[in-house]
Amino acid sequence: MSREPINNLPQLPRRRLGAHGPEVSALGLGCMGMSDFYGPADEATSMAVLHRALDLGMNFLDTSDIYGNGANERLLSGLLANRRREVVLATKFGIVRNADGLSAGVNGKPSHVHASCDASLRRLGVNHIDLYYLHRVDRSVPIEETVGAMAELVRAGKVRHLGLSEASAETIRRAHRVHPIAAVQSEY
Repeated sequence: MSREPINNLPQLPRRRLGAHGPEVSALGLGCMGMSDFYGPADEATSMAVLHRALDLGMNFLDTSDIYGNGANERLLSGLLANRRREVVLATKFGIVRNADGLSAGVNGKPSHVHASCDASLRRLGVNHIDLYYLHRVDRSVPIEETVGAMAELVRAGKVRHLGLSEASAETIRRAHRVHPIAAVQSEY
């Protein structure tokens, strides 16, 4: 695939992330299928797709620590090493797998929030995450505790904005009282 800029295409529309966040392309690239769930993926092809997306003006990339047990974040590190300034990076945490790779549930405990973020930063090879989502709500931990720990990551400079995935309206309201929630992700 060519890495030449494309000048004859209209620019993708942009939206502001949260009330004060960066502008993101209205169309983002979910990277899950590049490492998990849909069978084997070719790393070279995945990298070509990532570069092409940026070349076409897309700047919002979404991953998770669960995709390929961290392989997806490691894949993105290759792109981010040279093109970090072009990317608004979202990753997620909270779904955990057991030793055989099968889903073992969710974990929203504050200690897991911090450990997951540090592991994602290492795999991604970055010093901050633009948007950090709780992938699924842990019903055994009050959302206020989970989001409180996520807010500590913002104060520490490791994360810029917080998001929730697959959360109810009431959970979002409760979370937002602790720290502004910039994005909500729902599968449809």
